[in-house]
Amino acid sequence: MNRAESAILSAAESISRPRLAAPEPGLTPETVIARATALKPLLRAQQDEADARGHYSQALHDEFIKAGFYRLLQPRMFGGYEFDYATYFKVIIEIASGHPATGWCLALAASHAPLVAAHWSEEAQMELFGDGHFAAPHRAVPGGRCEPVEGGYIIDGVWPYCSGIPHSTHLIAATLIPRPDGPPRLLNFAVPAGQYTVLDDWGGDRTLGMRASGSNSVRVDKLFVPKHMTADADRQYRVPDPQAGTHGTRLHGNPMYLGLTMGPYHAALVSPVIGAARAALDEFHDILRTQNTFAPPLMKRFESPDFQRPYGAALAMTDAAEGIVMQAMHQHMALCRRWAEQKIAPTAEEMLRLWTMQQQAGKLASEAVELLFRNSGSTAARSGSRMLRYFGDVQMYRGHMSSQYQTFASMVGRARLGLPSGFLDL
Repeated sequence: MNRAESAILSAAESISRPRLAAPEPGLTPETVIARATALKPLLRAQQDEADARGHYSQALHDEFIKAGFYRLLQPRMFGGYEFDYATYFKVIIEIASGHPATGWCLALAASHAPLVAAHWSEEAQMELFGDGHFAAPHRAVPGGRCEPVEGGYIIDGVWPYCSGIPHSTHLIAATLIPRPDGPPRLLNFAVPAGQYTVLDDWGGDRTLGMRASGSNSVRVDKLFVPKHMTADADRQYRVPDPQAGTHGTRLHGNPMYLGLTMGPYHAALVSPVIGAARAALDEFHDILRTQNTFAPPLMKRFESPDFQRPYGAALAMTDAAEGIVMQAMHQHMALCRRWAEQKIAPTAEEMLRLWTMQQQAGKLASEAVELLFRNSGSTAARSGSRMLRYFGDVQMYRGHMSSQYQTFASMVGRARLGLPSGFLDL
């Protein structure tokens, strides 16, 4: 037990004994990363069918369960492995290098256990984590309608882009609670599968890329959600009482469950893009080994400086992107440990800087794919080309609201200057 964990445990109100053992108590980070790497040939063989379907197969889902991927960030108390974020996102990069859209789908289904562990009550966590298998997207942009009633809320509406929903056990989404005396309050709610409808609006030719990301819309029809299955969404972005921490820090004794999501949430988007860059590098390598230059002196492309140059540049950009994400996750945990040891909560500036540094990683990885695509020849632009798939996948990230680095640069600049950031009310 490290110093930070000891500090939390000594101040805990009550620490429950573990209730549920993980399937492999001795599992190591090295083993799960190796398992993800070993799945690459299968992932690539299933790219076409997964894109057409809109998500990865039930057989792959079963493999992911068996490998322990859904439990990596889950508390040990509820059958998880409680690994660190750097390990988790390395697994996602490896899966995405087999198929970027599958990596996106898995990442957005399996990365939200810490949100629940941090902000839902112990009673709710027992219910949500259940038998130990838990997967849920989190649609953080508020939607639908929410009516407070005795004991909870009536929630109704459609939430689009719920990436990871096809194989999930629950939906987590945000909504707004109207208040007569002020602005509405942001609320997260969780509902189990069977109480919502997944709409058939993803996969195939509906989008340019990330076709197997399982980013379907979800409809909730006038559902009663008990209060204990909700959490104050504002606590994803600030620690209201640094002395008390969160449900998660008190219950699990791990500063990772402080529950601030701005850094890890963007890592869940960038990691599949880095995987796409790794996949594009593999594809470009094959092109260099099998195709000739198009002008004399004719030679295999790998022998030509004109092709060695973009290959090396894309490799450097991809390595840099992965290094940024890993460092961001180490910095995130350092901020959590600082809170545990000194009760200094991460600031808006610190969290926004984690976000924006990872936007630069996403930019680098996207540019690496674009560079390789441009240097692959016109064959790469034909339907069915893997390089075309990877190019389309990174364009989906490029258009994502969370990747807009110029907008966020203004926010982090304002925060650094001591002004309101413009992100929510931070």
